Amino acid sequence: MNTESVIVARTFNVPVQKVWKALTDVTQIKKWYFDIKEFKAEVGFEFQFEAIGKDGKTFVHLCKITEVAFCKKLSYTWRYEGYEGNSLVTFELFTGGNETRVKLTHSGLEIFPNTTDFAKQNFVEGWTFIMEKGLTGFLEKEYKS
Repeated sequence: MNTESVIVARTFNVPVQKVWKALTDVTQIKKWYFDIKEFKAEVGFEFQFEAIGKDGKTFVHLCKITEVAFCKKLSYTWRYEGYEGNSLVTFELFTGGNETRVKLTHSGLEIFPNTTDFAKQNFVEGWTFIMEKGLTGFLEKEYKS
């Protein structure tokens, strides 16, 4: 059983407050992440969204905020409706002037069913796409120098 977390880190030429807003403002989240109806960066807040897997199957993601440290850290549980397992997604922000490094860690993947739908490689590909295309593309477009 593989217990290694998926970790994807990127550095953005954007101040930390703007990156934090992209991670926590529902209007901005919809532009780079998923179509989340409501989001509040408050411990205990629950949100959900749907995403389509590689084979066209729709998965309902159920999440609950577990930790919020303004402009530093956002964590939430991540599970799937109708499936066993509850993992943890954490965004950590590190600031240096007008640059912000974001480290995303998704841990606990080994508790999901041992099927191709939940293969670690799918999470690696998904989070890499979200960080590289989604968040990077959004921040570059939104905050051009």
